Amino acid sequence: MTERRRAIVLCRSVADRICARCTRALSVACAALLAAALSWPGVADPYPVNADIDVEHYRFAIELSDDSDRIRVQARIDVRLAGDGSDTVILDLVNRKDGETGMSVESVSVDGRTMNYQHQDDRLAIALSDAILREGRVAIDVDYSGVPETGLIIGDNKHGVRSFFSDNWPNKARHWLATVDHIADKATAEFIVTAPQRLRVVSNGRRLEESSLGGGMKRTHWRQGVPISPWLYVLAASEFAVQHVDDFEHKAIESWVYRQDRDAGFYAFAEPTKDALGFFAAYVGPFEYEKLANIQSNSVGGGMEAASAILYGDDSVSDERPRSRRWQTVIVHEIAHQWFGNSVTEASWDHVWLSEGFATYFTFLYFEHAKGREAFARYMIEARERANEFSAERPDYRLLHDDLRDMKDVTTRQIYDKGAWVLHMLREQIGDANWWHGIRSYYSRYRNGLADSADFQREMESACQCDLAAFFEYWLQSGSTVNLDIAWHHDADAGLLQIDVDRSGHTTGSPPLELELAIYFPGEALPERVSILLDNNGGNVSLQAARKPLSLLPDPGTRLLARWTIAERNPSGLTADPGD
Repeated sequence: MTERRRAIVLCRSVADRICARCTRALSVACAALLAAALSWPGVADPYPVNADIDVEHYRFAIELSDDSDRIRVQARIDVRLAGDGSDTVILDLVNRKDGETGMSVESVSVDGRTMNYQHQDDRLAIALSDAILREGRVAIDVDYSGVPETGLIIGDNKHGVRSFFSDNWPNKARHWLATVDHIADKATAEFIVTAPQRLRVVSNGRRLEESSLGGGMKRTHWRQGVPISPWLYVLAASEFAVQHVDDFEHKAIESWVYRQDRDAGFYAFAEPTKDALGFFAAYVGPFEYEKLANIQSNSVGGGMEAASAILYGDDSVSDERPRSRRWQTVIVHEIAHQWFGNSVTEASWDHVWLSEGFATYFTFLYFEHAKGREAFARYMIEARERANEFSAERPDYRLLHDDLRDMKDVTTRQIYDKGAWVLHMLREQIGDANWWHGIRSYYSRYRNGLADSADFQREMESACQCDLAAFFEYWLQSGSTVNLDIAWHHDADAGLLQIDVDRSGHTTGSPPLELELAIYFPGEALPERVSILLDNNGGNVSLQAARKPLSLLPDPGTRLLARWTIAERNPSGLTADPGD
């Protein structure tokens, strides 16, 4: 048992002895216990989750104003009490301190009964009496207000129009939403937004209501019926132009763009949304959500994959025709996240490659489907170049985090690029049919739930009926840099071509690797291909060759994540004409 767990157990044990005698109005001792729980070092984990409670549904009634950045929120949180230690519910909610930002709680009730609470250190702790605990499920109402420091961005968009856009990634929902703000705590949610009449409001899921309230205000109600993590909750309110683009499996595809960008925005998001949805649904599994909305916003730079309601930066819309490759790639990447990251969610940020690496690789697979193998290879080669540059600077960096504590370290470029390459090399190792079978099984088993890297490994091992422990250990849990020095020499007298490969970098624990070479001979239209099996030191091959090659091309099939040099070796043993 960890020190943190010991602290929590001790705290709960004391709580049992004190709070068992508490009446509806909690005693001073219970209130003090709550304060101690909030400040206890063992509970000071910046990203906690309480396994003894399970939030099933959030309902946020939110008031937005043109006169102030202050928001008012009435939150109802439906909680299932899942364990013996669930006598305290702790929610993440940033409290107001000395400045102007933060939330102030006005009241808390549980099943209609007013409760004592402690709100400090960005935690809202609510103690439950024995009578409540026996009920098994509780509805917690929290009324609060304040100015979000972040999480909900309030300000002018690029056209000077006051707007409201969420930005919850990775743990910023707590700045404006009372939640268990943890990637592993998935729940359904609804947003009932009262806002100035000029604004159109979009959120996750299906719109249930849009009504004028008079007095220049209106009410919009959205409900997400599929459980998702709090960082995926979205709220966008601006002067939007809205287009119903099409339907996919009876679900709406929509574009929400600033009214000033109507024509350019409708063009920008028209493609390739439906085709990408069709590709992922056919090859991976069903699209889970009630709609797919592409939304122009000022809260992100590129894209943010909020479930069913994707946010794209201000500059995602322009007069550029045809659509740039970059933005087409971003759109497909965020759509891929609807399957990987949103539906199948990594159990902790330690396993974020299951989200970003997957979305990156499946974007490349979509373009292979839409534009052919050459387009796919171009994406893979570009990702390899970026991954190699990163590895040269940080050779010990590994894809699988170890008890990540600082949220600024969740992702790097390597999570995307090397993560995609790990999936690609796995596909090459076990074969297309096995790989796709494993992917579909993984998605089916964990959709709308949680998975970690071990879960994914088990599904792929089941698909190929093979042991992948060495593969996953090497590529996920070490720097796993593969550096190859390739030297070749043609002996005209003997009619032999000798190729030697020296390997360096992280070799400990490496599974066998295979390097393919394309050898171009004069007068031959097609190259001869040869494969060299590499151990920790490298490998070599000798083959009959009457003529000296014109050139050698490593990895012509784009199958291996490695960096290399290649040079002809003179008879003296020295090399010349080095190149990549």
